Amino acid sequence: MKKALLILGVAIALISCDKKEDKKESFKTAYIDTAKLIQDYAKFKDEDEKFKVKSLEMGRPLEAKLNAFKSEASGFQRNAQIKGMAWAQQKGAELQQREQQLSMEQDALLRQIQVESDSIRTSIVKELRDYIKAYGKKEGYDYVYGTGDAATVLYAKDQYDITDKVLKQLNDEFVAKNGGVAKKEEEVKSEDKKEEKK
Repeated sequence: MKKALLILGVAIALISCDKKEDKKESFKTAYIDTAKLIQDYAKFKDEDEKFKVKSLEMGRPLEAKLNAFKSEASGFQRNAQIKGMAWAQQKGAELQQREQQLSMEQDALLRQIQVESDSIRTSIVKELRDYIKAYGKKEGYDYVYGTGDAATVLYAKDQYDITDKVLKQLNDEFVAKNGGVAKKEEEVKSEDKKEEKK
């Protein structure tokens, strides 16, 4: 009897070890196309549109200065013949100095726009990383890989691609918080598909 119990105990221990090993070897994995995620994320599109408007607003004062400069420069040639060589040399030097200053202002504005754009993009990418981490935990994934610009997967079966699921959930949550931006885009896409079928 003791032998039978001992054998039964060893058998149960072996079976439970096999199950633990099976659990350790089977992972729930998926991957996300990060380039598509950023490209199709409604918040990114929304922020991009807002930033384009802001960039235009930021550039208006400089654009007005450039237009005034172009107008003055085009009048310079006409006035140079009328007002003489001394005036033309003095005015030409002034115009050249203003052109350099406008070029420096333009470079500074472009740098400022680039810094702000990078800041927005970095913020959204960090938010997406945090979101994917929480999503992976909630859905019980052991690993979620990223493909796209910074690919970390060399091969994956399509069945493991959860990009569309995550993207839909992200956009649904963004639309619920901020209005119907993504819905309008989906309607446009469905209209485009209808026209393609024709």
